[in-house]
Amino acid sequence: MNAFANALLLTYATLFPIINPIGNAPILLSLTRGRSREERNTLARRVAVNSFFLLLGSLLVGSHVLEFFGISLPVVRIGGGLVVTAFGWRLLNSGVSADSDATAAGPKPKPLDTFYPFTMPLTVGPGSISVAIALGSQRPVIVDLPHLALLAGAALVGLVAISATIYLCYRFAEATVARLGAGGTNVVVRLSAFILVCIGIQIIYTGWTGLMALPR
Repeated sequence: MNAFANALLLTYATLFPIINPIGNAPILLSLTRGRSREERNTLARRVAVNSFFLLLGSLLVGSHVLEFFGISLPVVRIGGGLVVTAFGWRLLNSGVSADSDATAAGPKPKPLDTFYPFTMPLTVGPGSISVAIALGSQRPVIVDLPHLALLAGAALVGLVAISATIYLCYRFAEATVARLGAGGTNVVVRLSAFILVCIGIQIIYTGWTGLMALPR
């Protein structure tokens, strides 16, 4: 049980600060202004499910996929950092306003794409994918089957827990952000977008330093 708890906490505690669903909730809310509460609830559920499978795939086969295509982890970080930076910059300079609720006079909005940008890169970005790949690549090579099943179960429960956290933060984003008011929400959204740009640049820098450290 000690190994189970350690693996579960390692998975959850490593991914939570990188995914940061609490900080992403105001951004998701601003991107879904004019949508009904039912649409937002459905979006929160689908993003949580998408995030679970994306992290699970990265954990199980991510290192093998990179090895098959001859791609190093630093390159993934650089490419992903560019995506995050571009998304954050677009959000920072967008005309999205926290009080732009109504779209009654306009045409019916298109169905939301739950994968881009809500699942990736907003929720599961290159940082969390890199961490999931690193966690999967560090699994013990020589271990008995029951112990391996125990570690796999702990990692699975950790991913379920982080996905449930994503769902709860996004599901109740409106109630949480409502306390800030329209002006406060707009400030939080812009600040979160700026932090997202900084995170993207940091990921690019980390990938670049890792790439320079690789043997040639």
